[in-house]
Amino acid sequence: MASFKPTKIQVYPKLGEKVTQDTLYWKNYKAPVQIKEFGAITNIDFSPVAPHNFAVTAFTRIHIYGPFSQEPVKTFTRFKDTAYCGRFRSDGQLLVAGCEDSVVRLFDVSGKVALRMFKGHTKAVHVTDFTSDRYQILTGSDDYSCRIWDIPNATDLTTYQEHTDYIRCGVTSKLNRDLFITGSYDHTVKLFDTRLDKSVMTMNHGQPVESLLLYPSEGLLVSAGGRYVKVWDLLKGGQPLVSLKNHHKTVTCLCLSSNGQRLLSASLDRHVKVYNTTNYKVVHNFDYAASILSLALAPDDESIVVGMTNSILSIKRRKSPEESKETLGQQTRRPSYRVFVKGKNYVPKQDDYLVSKPVKQHLAKYDKQLKKFNVSKALDTALETWRRHRKPEITVAVIKELDRRGTLKNALAGRDEQGVSHLLNFLIGNLVDPRFAPVLVTAAEMILDIYHSVIGQSPVVDRQLLRLQELLGREIDYQQDLLEVLGMLDTMFASNLPRKEVPCSAISRSNGLTQGKASTSRPDSIQPLTAERI
Repeated sequence: MASFKPTKIQVYPKLGEKVTQDTLYWKNYKAPVQIKEFGAITNIDFSPVAPHNFAVTAFTRIHIYGPFSQEPVKTFTRFKDTAYCGRFRSDGQLLVAGCEDSVVRLFDVSGKVALRMFKGHTKAVHVTDFTSDRYQILTGSDDYSCRIWDIPNATDLTTYQEHTDYIRCGVTSKLNRDLFITGSYDHTVKLFDTRLDKSVMTMNHGQPVESLLLYPSEGLLVSAGGRYVKVWDLLKGGQPLVSLKNHHKTVTCLCLSSNGQRLLSASLDRHVKVYNTTNYKVVHNFDYAASILSLALAPDDESIVVGMTNSILSIKRRKSPEESKETLGQQTRRPSYRVFVKGKNYVPKQDDYLVSKPVKQHLAKYDKQLKKFNVSKALDTALETWRRHRKPEITVAVIKELDRRGTLKNALAGRDEQGVSHLLNFLIGNLVDPRFAPVLVTAAEMILDIYHSVIGQSPVVDRQLLRLQELLGREIDYQQDLLEVLGMLDTMFASNLPRKEVPCSAISRSNGLTQGKASTSRPDSIQPLTAERI
């Protein structure tokens, strides 16, 4: 007796992960180095001057880390309360930071004591930055005001109070010392010119604004707030260009790659998205263990630094070319050739006795039931909720096997309302799938043939039959539309093909006679009728 053959599950092609240049580029980082800070990390800023140290603002401290150090090389602790937004000046020699106590402090990177203390705000200062001339500071506060300070005299030069809620982000122009932009929880982004006493441009983000980013050309501005990342054209009066909604929680920070061709956004949903600035499509994604509050990229993208709400600082450094080659070699290494040829040249002797070890056959539950000819139970097992939703190809394979055996009608018959509902639900979800249609059409015909007498007795089954009818009608309409389109395309292709004429110099197309004779010659026996002959 032949052994039972398990049901053959057809393997359908799957779309694998598309490996692009962005995938190779952004995956070329080492395992992250994680450093525990004293509190949630609200800001990270890289020094523009080599060796490109970065300042990490967390709780009441600002730590400065070297490019390869795991311990801070410098620490500023002269804060009475939570510090915010520690940023370097363009020459890397000064550092400015706000504080919960409304005082702005200016530090010398090589010293410890604050060089200047700017007092004037009445609430926490979350925004600090240097202007392009290096002698002025921008600050934004929870008192709804933003100010420009003079560094040598520690005096307030200009104050603007146009926002109606907390100012939580801001950026200064690197090309014009008089321009700066602020974003507020009142959903607006405002462009200011210090030569005027009011804002010159206002953009409505639609959500509380958490972060701002200027492109190097400063013609485009990116704002982040809520679940949205929006791009504005400043040269066209703040016209919105793109609105991105790829995160499912609040976007907290933005960053630009070294070449300006990739935009990065981080969110409380623990993801960092990488966008192509040409079409603003997501080209890569990073996952982290906790919600992200701050993000920064080193020059030349040598490292990605992320600060999270759980006080963890994550540092990913790029692999060197040698390390990349070693990793590639480890991935492509295969077992030695001698492992595959081991024992291939052994010739059995005449007295050798072959001891065959029985191989235990592991059958799936539906195969065990098919082996016992429990066709109805086998179909029930194939229609289990998780299987029909996640692996419908198994259910289709069992139906195909039952049809091959000629027992599909028996397996479908004798079911209650719930069983018929499960069958119809599976048909509605997969009948129009071209992979399963040849098998499921037969099953659908059998179900209608068996249960047509009970139509009208169950409102659940009746609704599903109506849905199935609508689905089939819509699919037929699609097919007809496609056939019409194919007919139009065939006509267009045929009309565009070049016409080739067949040479026919000696033979007439009309009667096959020689062209000269067809027009002049006439048999002698045929004479034209004249009046005399009549």
